[in-house]
Amino acid sequence: MDVREILKKGIVIPAHPLALNEDGSFDEKTQRLLTRYYLHAGAGGLAIAVHMTQPEIHDEKVGLLEPVLKCGIEEIEKFEKENNKRIVKIGGIFGDTERACKEAELEKKLGYDLGLLCLSSFKGKGLDEIIEHCKKVSEIIPLFGFYLSAELGGVELPFEFWCKFLEIENVYAIKIAPMNRYKTVDVMRAVDETERYDVALYTGNDDNIVFDLLMIYKGKKQDIKICGGLLGHWAFWTKKVVEHFEKIRNIVDNNLPVPPEILKLGVDIIDLDSAVFDARHNLAGCIPGVHYMLFKCGLMKSIRCVNPSLKLSPGQKEEIDRVYEEYSYLSDQDFVNENIDKWRKD
Repeated sequence: MDVREILKKGIVIPAHPLALNEDGSFDEKTQRLLTRYYLHAGAGGLAIAVHMTQPEIHDEKVGLLEPVLKCGIEEIEKFEKENNKRIVKIGGIFGDTERACKEAELEKKLGYDLGLLCLSSFKGKGLDEIIEHCKKVSEIIPLFGFYLSAELGGVELPFEFWCKFLEIENVYAIKIAPMNRYKTVDVMRAVDETERYDVALYTGNDDNIVFDLLMIYKGKKQDIKICGGLLGHWAFWTKKVVEHFEKIRNIVDNNLPVPPEILKLGVDIIDLDSAVFDARHNLAGCIPGVHYMLFKCGLMKSIRCVNPSLKLSPGQKEEIDRVYEEYSYLSDQDFVNENIDKWRKD
């Protein structure tokens, strides 16, 4: 099965965090441990060097982009060989056109399948200029489009932009993460308008995961569904994420009634993510929030970020502690406990 087919079928794609030691140095052993955890938990793809991996690693002065990308690809390829399973490999791409093309070339050389294209550098630019940028990067590596929330530095991308973006032949998928219902439907409408039904849509809306996966847009020629997710939320408790994702996909694929427990799951995850992603402070603590969840699970030794001033917001730790206990049925701690020593040794 090729990458397009896998993406359209629908998979779980965690946005991979970055493991650092307390002194800010790269904790490669923990980074590899996390990758092994995601793969053995059943993730069908991994997104590395994306926003959750911290945009600062794309700064040449930090010097972590290539080491992090190499670390990820080595673990994925080893897993693929040992388990005869194809994993979709996605690398984040940041910056202006010159830098983005350089990063795309690096990721293609290392063996990544797609580039998740962050457009934060194009705030205030015209749509035609942004589209031209996308076209140039797409000539190097297939694109995973990215509609990023404004709170996290995203650019306003209207329906007209997505229609033009979908005219680019080498677009394979789009991560829809504006944290906004209207803007989410804009992308689905654009797929229908351009008849790019081959493009896989993935939710990145951490505030609406379950309902996005249940949503069906009635297109002119076919129904348009959100195939899977590429999410920071899926970077923890991943084994249970995969189990719930399979249940939801079965409901949608077979047009089954949505049971009350799935609706409850959707609301529980919204409350969980409001704490982890720091909704009270406009998502300011989203990255250290995910780190803290992984720390509590024993999968991270430190919640340190590249920017040492990026920490949990006031009251966020207490909120995470609350949801950690309240929604313990979503935890895969038993799975982690059973396997963590093996993941450390491999």
